[in-house]
Amino acid sequence: MGSSNKLSTDDKLLLAAIDLIAEKGYNGVSTQEIAGAAGLSEKTLFRRFGSKLNLLETAFDRYHYAEEMTRLFNEEQIVWDLHSDLQLISRTYHEIMNRNRKMIMISIKEEGNLPGFREKTQKHPRQLLEILTNYFNTMYEKGKLIHTDSELQAMSFMMMNFGAFMNNLDADGNYPTVSLEAFIMGSVQTFTRALTP
Repeated sequence: MGSSNKLSTDDKLLLAAIDLIAEKGYNGVSTQEIAGAAGLSEKTLFRRFGSKLNLLETAFDRYHYAEEMTRLFNEEQIVWDLHSDLQLISRTYHEIMNRNRKMIMISIKEEGNLPGFREKTQKHPRQLLEILTNYFNTMYEKGKLIHTDSELQAMSFMMMNFGAFMNNLDADGNYPTVSLEAFIMGSVQTFTRALTP
């Protein structure tokens, strides 16, 4: 993003919350610290968001991937070629997830500590599952996909990519000899081969 002067008040607060909560944990940071890091008053934080939990949940809604993934389909970036489309979907997914590493770390660390937070963070994967399921159904209708359980294939594709992301969440990675690009190319090739009539 650009300089912090160009960010809206809400974005300053949301990004400060993500940075501090990722570093110190939800209970380890105060609303006063978040507001201070954003260069704003605590009163502004409460006026805009009402609570620290609402601030965090709003950050997830604003910066997570469901909206961007939906745009892939709405802006006709999908070309209805299984191999090309799955590569685009995988690359976009990893780009967004890597950009939002701190949020993902927060969701993993804090989901058990915050009532209702898990449900909120699961909204985005559920939307992606629906988008991919619909994509596979449409590909079947177009004669470009074998008869299969579209939701199961969508879930498999998502879990495969999520696993690759989790492997690389730590700077060292558990399988450093396989690059993300090689993983995307190989996994998409396997999926394409398995699902093409």
